[in-house]
Amino acid sequence: MDSVLKSIRANFVPIHREGYPFIAILAFVTLFLGWLWGPLFWLGLILTAWCVYFFRDPPRVTPIDPDLVISPADGRVSAVGPVVPPPELELGTAPRVRISVFMNVFNCHVNRAPVAGRVQRIAYKPGKFLNAELDKASEDNERNGLVIDSAHGQLGVVQIAGLVARRIVCFTREGQPLAAGERFGLIRFGSRLDVYLPEGAVPLVAEGQTAIAGETVLARFGTASSGAASGVRID
Repeated sequence: MDSVLKSIRANFVPIHREGYPFIAILAFVTLFLGWLWGPLFWLGLILTAWCVYFFRDPPRVTPIDPDLVISPADGRVSAVGPVVPPPELELGTAPRVRISVFMNVFNCHVNRAPVAGRVQRIAYKPGKFLNAELDKASEDNERNGLVIDSAHGQLGVVQIAGLVARRIVCFTREGQPLAAGERFGLIRFGSRLDVYLPEGAVPLVAEGQTAIAGETVLARFGTASSGAASGVRID
């Protein structure tokens, strides 16, 4: 019986603690709606089930290679190309290769460190709530940026709020070490993650590709010839 119970538990995806209040509120509302009118109960149940699904926090197996940059988010690679990093990151004014991963409301929204290193800076900037797929969202939207001091240089990763997102959560703090694939934050209800690569990192993904946080390799350090194949050029 114990082995059967363990097998059942293993097939249930863990829920992140940030979701507990929302799930509890929706469950209560569902019961209340059902008390008012039976058909409303099923609508509330669907919304509650979606909320449970949204706040899932599945375990991930991160590749063990210090030369890799791992996706910090689940979603679709929406942009790959040279961009000047946000000024609050203090990464200079020279363009860096930026890889953007857009998360819709059905993606897992737990964010993970793309590389191992120490958090040198955390910079929050208030802003608008435009569609996170728009390129100007990187400049105009509310965001929270981390600068990670890695073995290959400083890497920037920015959590960007979206059209529906109204809350950026950061679990880490300045000076804290992070392992590649370690959870560092979460964004509630649709958003985007931007990764600003250090010099020497070669992108290995293309626009439209699906990324999995903590597992998908976004870039590798070295082999400059591979950069030409990716179609990304830095002047």
